[in-house]
Amino acid sequence: MTLTALMDALRDSPAFQHKQDIVPMLRDLEAAHGAVPVGDDCAVLADGDGYLLFAIEGFLNGFVARDPDFAGYCGVMVNVSDIYAMGGRPTAVVDALWSAGADQADSIMAGLRRAAGKYQVPVVGGHSNAHNDRAQLSVAIIGRAERLLTSFDARPGDHLMVACDLRGAYRPAAPGEPDSHNWDASSDAPGERLRGDLELLPLIAERGLCRAAKDISMASFVGTTLMLLECSGVGGHLALNALPRPAGVPLARWLSTFPSYGFVLAVPEAHRDAVTGLFRQRDLAIADVGRVHPGHRLTLSLEEEAGLFWDLGRTPFIGAPALQSAIQPEPGAHHARSAF
Repeated sequence: MTLTALMDALRDSPAFQHKQDIVPMLRDLEAAHGAVPVGDDCAVLADGDGYLLFAIEGFLNGFVARDPDFAGYCGVMVNVSDIYAMGGRPTAVVDALWSAGADQADSIMAGLRRAAGKYQVPVVGGHSNAHNDRAQLSVAIIGRAERLLTSFDARPGDHLMVACDLRGAYRPAAPGEPDSHNWDASSDAPGERLRGDLELLPLIAERGLCRAAKDISMASFVGTTLMLLECSGVGGHLALNALPRPAGVPLARWLSTFPSYGFVLAVPEAHRDAVTGLFRQRDLAIADVGRVHPGHRLTLSLEEEAGLFWDLGRTPFIGAPALQSAIQPEPGAHHARSAF
């Protein structure tokens, strides 16, 4: 595919459309609560001894119906990733589960329990209703951080780096469905390895090697980078051919993939080698894929082609306010961010 075709496909994808649904939500929150930073992976409260982190994930009904066990597993996996993406460590999760009978609920809970054991994050409560017309799932998490990684602190000159785990495979597609876009490098991996891989994020934060990062969401590599830039009030460039990618996977499919382990980091020049070394020591893929620039435009390149993908100055993506505030608020000050 040409670069133009790839960019058009990304803009028209359901994942990008879902992210743009956030725009009125953030506008309503700002109206209700004033100039509150919104759009990060977690909401944050400074409590005098570090930071409390809160996140929540809801899952599409179709996904829960097609793959209930993995949907339950993802309830823990994706929330854990959100906590680590902000330099934190998870404490516990709760779930809200609706189902059409107990058998349907059992499949979802089996995946939830398995992931809770693998990531060693207990399920401490929740809500259930087995008399619904379909299965629906939402899972919330709390955690703590000593120092924060945020979506609001990428600065011009930072290197855009992508870290992901290529030691996995795509989930099987459901009968009659197109190819799966869920890259699963978690469910068959040892829990000790998964936890050690995630521990790199708070380690990077606490060593001061990086101040801006974001968990790769369903909007995949380009969409997550765009959210990071929008929150930070900056622009950037992303070289698509530089992205870490499994052998044999077409670029077009990879650009719409949700990896079970994946992060975009904005890393200062002085710490690029140190950050690269930490991920490679654990056999994780990491690559320098672009730079942060002044302005509000994200450009993409593919081999010799380059083009404008998105101008945030004209069209918001999630509608997050551009912030130039201090990176680390003083402990004890109220500092809340809403997670979407």
